[in-house]
Amino acid sequence: MGALKLETYTYDDYKQWEGRWELIYGYPVPLDNGRYTINMAPAPYFQHQKLGSNFLIEIGKQIDDCPHCEVVYECDWIIEDEITVCPDVILTCNHDINDDYIINRPEIIVEISSKSTAKKDETTKLELYEEQKVPYYILAYPKYKKLKIYKFNKKENNYESLGSFTDEKFTFKDIKCKDITIDIKNIFKRIK
Repeated sequence: MGALKLETYTYDDYKQWEGRWELIYGYPVPLDNGRYTINMAPAPYFQHQKLGSNFLIEIGKQIDDCPHCEVVYECDWIIEDEITVCPDVILTCNHDINDDYIINRPEIIVEISSKSTAKKDETTKLELYEEQKVPYYILAYPKYKKLKIYKFNKKENNYESLGSFTDEKFTFKDIKCKDITIDIKNIFKRIK
């Protein structure tokens, strides 16, 4: 008996689906807390949305005077026809957003990790973003009020962990307009 071949999909298929999905190497991945359903997925829980909003505000105020950069929440990034992801927060530059999705590699990606998404965020997405040479990848853990920050090392061609952060200020260097400093205390402000 031969090996089972799973059907793969493209962005044209993806945009027809109901619910919240990502497409990773042609395979559909639900964004509904691990429940594989065709029904519309619930919106992210309140603390998740609040944390995402805090990132938008903290990064957004840093780029107010930069005409080249935008920070967005849950916007599709089409990497190629068979890979579409929907990170929680994206800082993108070079006017690479059209009406529906992001076209070029973002500068910063934030994934807000939960018990049901941690494995995917810490392995599959880390490897995918590293492969795409995303300059900064942030894993946010609301339960622990902690960020893990990775920076792409061009010489080694991989991510290096910059560590775990809870209440410091952190500066992202080499962003198109300018360096961006976030106050991690503000990121976790009012997160329970």
